[in-house]
Amino acid sequence: MIGQPSKTAIDLLCRLIATPSLSREEEQTAGIIEWFLKEQGCTTFRKGNNVWVQSMIDEKLPVILLNSHHDTVKPVASWTRDPFTPAIENGRLYGLGSNDAGASLVCLMMTFLHFEKQRNRTFNLIYAATAEEEITGKNGIALILDDLGTIDLAVVGEPTQMQMAIAEKGLMVLDCETVGKTGHAARNEGVNAIYLALDDMEWFRKFVFPKSSSLLGEVKMTVSVVNSGYQHNIVPDSCKYVVDVRSNEFYKNTDLLDMIRKHVQHSSITPRSTHINSSSIPTEHPIVQRGLSLGLKTFGSPTTSDQARIPYPSIKIGPGDSARSHTADEYIELDEIRNGIEIYIQLLNGLNPDK
Repeated sequence: MIGQPSKTAIDLLCRLIATPSLSREEEQTAGIIEWFLKEQGCTTFRKGNNVWVQSMIDEKLPVILLNSHHDTVKPVASWTRDPFTPAIENGRLYGLGSNDAGASLVCLMMTFLHFEKQRNRTFNLIYAATAEEEITGKNGIALILDDLGTIDLAVVGEPTQMQMAIAEKGLMVLDCETVGKTGHAARNEGVNAIYLALDDMEWFRKFVFPKSSSLLGEVKMTVSVVNSGYQHNIVPDSCKYVVDVRSNEFYKNTDLLDMIRKHVQHSSITPRSTHINSSSIPTEHPIVQRGLSLGLKTFGSPTTSDQARIPYPSIKIGPGDSARSHTADEYIELDEIRNGIEIYIQLLNGLNPDK
């Protein structure tokens, strides 16, 4: 039997699915979220396509941020149904963004509304529905961090099957280029930039950084894009390629970049950014201990989220399964929404992040 908070969450999620909200195009879903929260009696704040509400009962109490995103990726071509038409079939809600991260978004919203009515709780509360998470955009949560003020703990909603991600890999994308010299392919002349790049790509493929994490494993480097040449009989003088680097908690991206530049022999290395470092929260933190007491498990997440932008302790937890994210015919189980609201409430009930 689905309770009223779950029904309200599902109805709202259906409306959000039916409203396209690709990254940088979230104006309409931001408006829906703002309207809904005002209907619940909340005073809303909005900056760009980020919407947030506050429930501050005592300035001396710690502040907990509940955060998830309302932007989506573009639907892949293999969808067999309209990604923007919500459909409930056999206990599942289908639609783009249902799993990533619409279910977390609405469950955290219901959690905020549950605690907002309680004036004897042990924390202040902020709920933020943010934009541009899927592209790590500058107009997402990074845009409003200063507006949110001092935060003691964040709960980031992403599909984790309601288990606690207490560490998350960082991300650094490298644009690399080797420069050779053109020549005729039929003669022994020129310097082939592809061959130069292959030497460095082989290093990226085989090198193992010495510090491995029990939660996040080794630093992982993957050559993911290669472009070179334009005519079959011309030795190419440039080879450009992209490397995806996923860091663990033992290395800052700037340190990895220094090490990479010392090892590669032929390539220039230009990072697109270095700010998405790995994050983690101690297992001794009260919210982790509360989760363990509820029977939840901890793990290290290989994927990045807005958690990487948040400069204070945080966990990543939410209904749904990360394996469904960015896939055709994405869905969320209705029971996952009900269960998600219940666990979020249990996780926060009586929690004091400072103890």
